Amino acid sequence: MKGLFDMANKLDEARQIINKVDSQMAELFTERMRAAEMVFEYKKEFGLPVHDPRREEAVIEKNAALIDDTVIRGYYIDYIKNLMSISCAYQYRMQSGLKVAYSGVEGAFAHIASGRIFPESNRISFRDFKSAYKAVVNGEADVAVLPIENSYAGEVGQTIDLIFSGNLIINGIYELEIHQNLLGIPGSTVEDIRKVTSHPQALGQCHDYIRFRGFDAEEANNTAIAAKTVADAKDKSLGAIASAETAEIYGLKILEANINKSGENTTRFAVLSKVKAESPDLTSSVLMFTVKHEAGSLANAISIIGKYGYNMTALRSRPLKKHSWQYYFYIEIDGRTDTQEGQKMISELNNVCDKLKIAGTFAPHSEI
Repeated sequence: MKGLFDMANKLDEARQIINKVDSQMAELFTERMRAAEMVFEYKKEFGLPVHDPRREEAVIEKNAALIDDTVIRGYYIDYIKNLMSISCAYQYRMQSGLKVAYSGVEGAFAHIASGRIFPESNRISFRDFKSAYKAVVNGEADVAVLPIENSYAGEVGQTIDLIFSGNLIINGIYELEIHQNLLGIPGSTVEDIRKVTSHPQALGQCHDYIRFRGFDAEEANNTAIAAKTVADAKDKSLGAIASAETAEIYGLKILEANINKSGENTTRFAVLSKVKAESPDLTSSVLMFTVKHEAGSLANAISIIGKYGYNMTALRSRPLKKHSWQYYFYIEIDGRTDTQEGQKMISELNNVCDKLKIAGTFAPHSEI
C-alpha cells in the first residue's frame, strides 16, 4: 500500500509541475506570438516574405544547443519546428491584408511568383509594369513583384528602367523555375491537338516539341490568356502551353508535362517597396550608375568595386531615355554596402560616377 501511495504522490507532483509549466508556457506563448506580430509588421513594411528558411535553421540550431539531453533534444527540435510553423501560420493570417501589385492576369507567372513569395496576400493585377510600380508609389499596394530577368530572353528592360528612375527599393530577388505544359480541355488527348497558343517566349522554348508533334502555333499576349482562350473555345483540337497552376485556374487538363525540357527557363522577380530592409539574410546588393563622359570611367568604376573585394555577379548596360547614345549600368555584387569597406567603395565610386544609386539588397539564389 505504501508503494502505491508513494506512486500516487509522485504522479500528483508530476501533474502539478506540468500544470505549472503549462501555465507559464501559455504566457510565454502569447508573448512570443506578440513578438511574431512585430516581426510581421517589419516584414510587411519592407516587403519581406513571411517564411525565412535561413532564419528558421539558425533558430533551430541555436535553441537545440540549449538542451543537454540528446534524446530530449530531438523532441525539442520537433517542438521548435512546430512552434515556428504556428508562428508562420499566424503571420500568414495577418498577411491576408498585404496588397501585392503584379503585372498580368490571374495565372500569369508574375501572379504565381507573387503567390509563392506572399502566399496569403491580396494580389492585385495591373495592366503593365509601370502601373504596378506606381501602385506602390501611390499607396495603392504595399509591394510590387516584377520580373527583372529571364534565363531564356534576358533582362526585362522596362522593370530595370523603373528601378533606375524611381524611388522604390529592391528588398529581395527570387528565382521562379518555369515548367511549360501542354494543356487541353477535359476529355481531350495529345492526339486531338492540332494547334497550340501561348506567349511567343513559351512557344520558342517549346519549339522542338511543337515541331515534333506537328502542331500549328499561334501567339498570345501571355500564357494565362492562352489558357483562357482554350477554356472558352471548348475545342479539343486547340491546346495551350502554360503552367500547371494556370491549368488549375482555368479548368484545363495537363496533356503532357515539362515540354520545355530542351532548355532551362527561370525568371527572376524583384520585390519592390518604399523602404529599405535591414535583414541580415540580404547579403547581395544592386548598384546602378552613370559614369562621367571621360575615357576609362567605366573601367575605373569596375576597378574600384574589385579593389574593395566585391565580386560582380551581373553587369548590364541600359540606354538613357533622354540622352541618345548614353547609358547607365546595372550591377549585382556579392556583399552589402553598409559596411566600413562598402562605404569607402561608395565614396570612391561617387568620384567617377555622375549618378550612383544603391538600388537594394537581396539573398542570392532564393528559389520559390
